[in-house]
Amino acid sequence: MPAPLEEFCGSVFWNASLLAAPQPDLPLCFEQTVLVWIPLGFLWLLAPWQLLPMFKPRTKKSSLTKIYLTKQALTTLLLLTAVAELVFTLAEDFGQYPHPTPASRNPAVQYTNPALYTVTWCLVLLLHDTQRFHQHRDSGPLFLFWILSLLCGVFPFQTLVRKALLGLVPDLPRFSLFLISYGLQLLLLIISAFSDVAPETEEMAKKNPEVTASFLSSITFSWYSRMVLKGYRKPLEMEDLWDLKENVKTQQILSRFDRNMRAEVRKARRELERRRCKRSLREAAPDHRNGLGKAQSQDILVLEEKRPKRKKEEDVGGPSGDYPKAWLAKALIRTFAGNLLKSVAFKVVHDLLVFASPQLLKLLISFVADPTAYAWQGYLYALLLFVTALVQSICLQQYFQLCFLLGMSLRTALMAAVYKKALTVSNATRKEYTQGETVNLMSADAQRFMDLASFIHQLWSAPLQIALSIIFLWWELGPSVLAGIGVMVLLIPINAVLATKARRIQMKNMKNKDQRMKIMNEILSGIKILKLFAWEPSFERQVGEIRVRELKGLLHFTNLQAFSIFIFSCAPFLVSVASFAVYVMVDEKNLLDAQKAFTSISLFNVLRFPMTMLPVVISSLVQTSVSTERLERYLGSGNLDPSAIRRDPSVDCAMQFSEASFAWEQGAEPVIREVTLDIKPGHLVAVVGAVGSGKSSLVSAVLGEMENLKGHINIQGSVAYVPQQAWIQNATLKDNILFGSELDEARYQRVVEACALLPDLKLLPGGDLTEIGEKGINLSGGQKQRVSLARAVYSDADIYLLDDPLSAVDAHVGKQLFEQVLGPDGLLQGKTRILVTHSVSFLPRTDEIVVLVAGAVSEQGSYSTLLANGGAFAQLLSTYGSQEGSTPEGEATAGAAEEQDGGVPETSTEDMPADIVTMTLKREASIQQRVFSRSLSTRSTKSLRKALQAGEVGPKDKQPAEEVTGQRLIEKEAMETGKVKFSLYLRYLRAVGWGFSAWVFITYVAQYAAFVGSNLWLSDWTDDSLRYWNQTYPTSQRDMRIGVFGALGTAQSAFLLAGALLATRGAIRASRILHQQLLSNILRVPMSFFDTTPTGRIVNRFAKRYYVSTSRQLRRLDSITRSPIYSHFGETVSGLSVIRAYGHQERFLQHNDRIMDMNQKSVYSWIVSNRWLAVRLEFVGNLVVFSAALLAVITRDNLGSGIVGLSISSALNITQTLNWLVRMTSELETNIVAVERVHEYTEVENEAHWVTEQRPPPGWPSKGEIQITDYQVRYRPGLELVLHGLTCDIGSTEKVGVVGRTGAGKSSLTNCLFRILEAAGGKIVIDGVDISTIGLHDLRQSLTIIPQDPILFSGTLRMNLDPFDQYSDEEIWKALELAHLKTYVLDLPERLSHQVSEAGENLSVGQRQLLCLARALLRKSKILILDEATAAVDLETDHLIQTTIRSEFANCTVLTIAHRLHTIMDSNRVMVLQAGRIVEYDSPERLLQQQGLFSTMAKDAGIVSAQATVL
Repeated sequence: MPAPLEEFCGSVFWNASLLAAPQPDLPLCFEQTVLVWIPLGFLWLLAPWQLLPMFKPRTKKSSLTKIYLTKQALTTLLLLTAVAELVFTLAEDFGQYPHPTPASRNPAVQYTNPALYTVTWCLVLLLHDTQRFHQHRDSGPLFLFWILSLLCGVFPFQTLVRKALLGLVPDLPRFSLFLISYGLQLLLLIISAFSDVAPETEEMAKKNPEVTASFLSSITFSWYSRMVLKGYRKPLEMEDLWDLKENVKTQQILSRFDRNMRAEVRKARRELERRRCKRSLREAAPDHRNGLGKAQSQDILVLEEKRPKRKKEEDVGGPSGDYPKAWLAKALIRTFAGNLLKSVAFKVVHDLLVFASPQLLKLLISFVADPTAYAWQGYLYALLLFVTALVQSICLQQYFQLCFLLGMSLRTALMAAVYKKALTVSNATRKEYTQGETVNLMSADAQRFMDLASFIHQLWSAPLQIALSIIFLWWELGPSVLAGIGVMVLLIPINAVLATKARRIQMKNMKNKDQRMKIMNEILSGIKILKLFAWEPSFERQVGEIRVRELKGLLHFTNLQAFSIFIFSCAPFLVSVASFAVYVMVDEKNLLDAQKAFTSISLFNVLRFPMTMLPVVISSLVQTSVSTERLERYLGSGNLDPSAIRRDPSVDCAMQFSEASFAWEQGAEPVIREVTLDIKPGHLVAVVGAVGSGKSSLVSAVLGEMENLKGHINIQGSVAYVPQQAWIQNATLKDNILFGSELDEARYQRVVEACALLPDLKLLPGGDLTEIGEKGINLSGGQKQRVSLARAVYSDADIYLLDDPLSAVDAHVGKQLFEQVLGPDGLLQGKTRILVTHSVSFLPRTDEIVVLVAGAVSEQGSYSTLLANGGAFAQLLSTYGSQEGSTPEGEATAGAAEEQDGGVPETSTEDMPADIVTMTLKREASIQQRVFSRSLSTRSTKSLRKALQAGEVGPKDKQPAEEVTGQRLIEKEAMETGKVKFSLYLRYLRAVGWGFSAWVFITYVAQYAAFVGSNLWLSDWTDDSLRYWNQTYPTSQRDMRIGVFGALGTAQSAFLLAGALLATRGAIRASRILHQQLLSNILRVPMSFFDTTPTGRIVNRFAKRYYVSTSRQLRRLDSITRSPIYSHFGETVSGLSVIRAYGHQERFLQHNDRIMDMNQKSVYSWIVSNRWLAVRLEFVGNLVVFSAALLAVITRDNLGSGIVGLSISSALNITQTLNWLVRMTSELETNIVAVERVHEYTEVENEAHWVTEQRPPPGWPSKGEIQITDYQVRYRPGLELVLHGLTCDIGSTEKVGVVGRTGAGKSSLTNCLFRILEAAGGKIVIDGVDISTIGLHDLRQSLTIIPQDPILFSGTLRMNLDPFDQYSDEEIWKALELAHLKTYVLDLPERLSHQVSEAGENLSVGQRQLLCLARALLRKSKILILDEATAAVDLETDHLIQTTIRSEFANCTVLTIAHRLHTIMDSNRVMVLQAGRIVEYDSPERLLQQQGLFSTMAKDAGIVSAQATVL
């Protein structure tokens, strides 16, 4: 090879003697060929990929910029230098004075090199121009080419400079051209370091500088410096963060993942079918061994099926719980293959470079030990160490960036996929997963994947590093290294055992966590009931029991982890002890010198990382495999099958049922049986029937929410749906009505007026821009129902499914809604309406009535036809019609007066919600309500409408941009800023325990002392090789060296284990204490806190896992932006049927994408901030290595090789240590943010004590006498009074009805009796005890309430009735009998142990209401407050409830908050409230005679005398 090259160059290609000199040089031929071709070859290899955009059609070039023009100008100059050199060579050979003979002419290299450079510079010009097609106008390969070219040019450059200094410049023109070319390349490198931003991308660059960052800025993350500076100067907020790049936005990630997921799930389903076929074949084959034939074994199977099923959590992975398996990992790999391949490339380069450092260290030690070595060799080794470390750092940080990005994308893909799945999930799956469990899939399980992604590549990288380490160690120590390998092999099975155990514990723990989150969700949803019934301790105990199990599992898990870490941190050390000991023992000539020892130690240090990481990866893999299983089960489960809902335009009905049978899940009993119905377009069809007859199920079947068993339903046109329990979003009232549709002002006004919402808008602080809280918390039941109806009407659909929309509203409001919206002359005339109703009065005006009995149609026809038939319907009417017949408007109502001459701007007395904030807001915004005005005539409604159109009924402020007090209900989530307070660290350490903290500190210090000791000992040991040079090494000396080295290592490992065990115990203790404090406090905070705080935000605190200023703030932002994701998810799950009915799944998906991107922004920013810091830290670390190496070279005469080895091998470790130090500091601050946020909720002010020293007498209250004296209440200090000095006496066993319009203070009175609101003045005395002097639980347990909303909890029926197990089964059955539920419960297979699903969803609303009655019957205290809520039940059940209350509570004092006047006309007295004052208080007879407010209300409602309505 050299011969042709020498001919090509005209000089010697290689001469080693040139390097054996104090001032070395390289042969000219080598410089002209190899050093020129390396950079050029690199560029030509990569250039084609860079030129691809030129050939893509429709790509547009960006504008010219100064940087671009400068680059092109400099490249043109380079081109000219190359051409000039070529011309000069030609001139020399063929010009005026040509060389006389061909042999004396210039060698070929003088032609080829300028020609190659000419073509290359043309290519560079083209590459610069191609970059104008990109947003990134800077090319990575070009930047690397400039560096390579300059590095290779250093050798000829120093040769020429040295000759020039000696005055030996033989070829001045070429010398000048080389220097010009070198200078121009240097300038181009410098200019390439700056970002070239085109005018078109300036706006984009402001939103995200990464998009236009230069190559150097990208690899060093310098584009992020502005953010770090901003974060240092002031706490960062969401607005400060830059936008995400398109490829990491949720929508992009989800669409890629979804495509791959669908393909993989299809394959997995086919595999599942094959498995099932095989199993059924096996089961079908006769089993002769036990003598059972096929038929018999079938019987046994049936028997087995009849046994109570184990709870679903227990059959994870069992054959009964078969599901599509092993598809998730494949789908994820296919989605993120690009990222995985890039990170593999960076990791391979990094891993190989890791082994360069020990070899360079070896060369450096031998250089120090060899006095004859030339100084330049030492400087070269030092420089190479620095460059190697630098490239290593850059590769490592790029690798980490890709890994963390992968983690973030994995989490996003899974969270978005779970959300998307929740929108389409089948009923069977929905029943199996409560909201809490699904939130867990989104939070905990998706987070597992994110955690694993950051070191997934260790799975192949760790074995590779271990293998390479062993090969290099073999070179150093020979076969002795086998002793070390033996130790490692012994450790592997131990780790396998630990991993299997850990997996088992982890699976159990995830179930515990699910259970805990599920209960927490329910507690927060039903907190009002817990407070009213004083049930908090029972639920606190339930959560506590699960938490104890969870922490026990966690302790086992962390102990296993501690042992695993102990074993693997011992490993490198045990390996080195074993290897060194065997090495010096097998042959007395084997002396351990510095070169061998420290190269080996460096290799052992390299070995330490993969060996430490391997168990961590395995344990993370174990945890992730549990999550994989859970996610595969959920995401792979069946979707709702809408095939039974057809849309055949040829059918001439709006809706047609053809022998339709539906059940709630496959294989269950049908709930809708063989229904055949034709509904004509434009008809109003009423569906009636008793509680549980299947009315709501019929509507659900039309919506496609049920499993089809037989037949089908055909629908023509779009559908709107009003559910029985209104679903309201946490948004403005206007947004709730528009529900994503465009605003048509005229239609909006018509709808708001027809749905009787105008007066409500007058009351709400911000008009229709008032924010409605979660679950419509600041609206009454009736208002929620009217908003829900308005949403449907505004949607302008073809078919309306109305599931009892009139149940929550007063009768006269119901009448108005029927007249103006639902009836023959309402807004919806001409539309097809299916109205489920219990209200008999509207039935004569419907086109058709369908009577359901046990899910089947028993009768069907017009009102008159059915009456004439004399069937079930006629019977129902004859029994209950008379009650309603006494008033021409249907049911008597307390608010019917409001539309007559007198009244306030309000349409109903639907009871306002009992929550506190709402009332405050209403007070603040409409104090005028306190003055009773009777001037509102029919004209007022018109003026209201005009006011709304003119925008006056809205925020009272002139500028609409500014919010009115109370317009916003849910405040922005509070966020600490700046440094985490030191007191929080102390608080956490106190929770860990001072003893634990001190011992952990001591053990870690001791461990580090042992580590330093062993290194110093080794350094001293290596000097023995010089002391005993050419002598026999004494055995005693050898044994002492090995013994002390071994003892120090053992001590190191023992201290580490002790520290790890103590730390985990302390952390779990802290976790227990903090969770207990949080739970205990959350259950003791007043109701107002829950009304203004979204459930998702509180759940986020319970779901928490236990430079810095920027990083810390970004973690806070991450935590805060995660809450809306869970809140929105919870909202979606609860409103699923509504969202699906309107077909708005896509809109909700997009909203989820937006809020997830908000969270992504903070996570991505946090990832980059860590990389930004790491690059800079590693650079400092690399400088330390370089300095240590330089120092060793400069002072080599005064230093022993042992010390040099120790100092440089320690310096090589410093980068890793610095990285870990900052990462841990950052992690610590980050995780202490979790403590900070838990602490925030433990500081929320509590309500009064549950139990105080002053206890009421036993059996209190025995009479049930209530004295209210000058009682005043305000919602919070500084606000107006809500109740203005109420004074009244209620006698023992007296029945008192409380009436009044919305905002009169009826609910406030209930809240005062239970001390949900505390007094601002005056007192309430019950049986001689002032209620403010006793504990809340003593008070609340002594009163009973039947609340308006029937709230149940998941668990058994028995638990829902008696959570403290205070009553016997007989008492419970008696209560159920009186509540008319006994026969229903007896028919259930598990009776009292029947599992109630989340929020009682597997019971009808009527049944839930009866269960609440059973609760009251069971407690049977002397005072009953009836927040009368019989609207959700049919007339028969309503009658039963009223009868039961009258008979069973005859000896009790009963306060009835009246919604319908007919229920309180038999009261002993009626209390009429108005604007927080008692205006009338007497018997109904007297009040009717007095011609006051009550009599007006009664007359308007058609009640003439008190006797007329007594049931």
